[in-house]
Amino acid sequence: METEINVLALVKGDEKFIFLFDDTNRDATLRQLAHFAADPEVNFSWYDAATLCRKIRDAVPQDSDLAADLPPARQPRTPLSDRR
Repeated sequence: METEINVLALVKGDEKFIFLFDDTNRDATLRQLAHFAADPEVNFSWYDAATLCRKIRDAVPQDSDLAADLPPARQPRTPLSDRR
């Protein structure tokens, strides 16, 4: 069985950031984006990281991603007349 390799690239001026990842190292790639964004010596912002994280999650979704996209569960409202 062949492994699909995903390619994600960001070009910022003269700099190019190219990420190659597959399903098994998806989470490591997400962590690497955060490391780049946290490094003041790398021209890679938190906005860049967030944008690329979304693209990775869209390309290789996992069950945990689906739960994060759901709205929070609503609590039933208690009428004011029942509150004491």
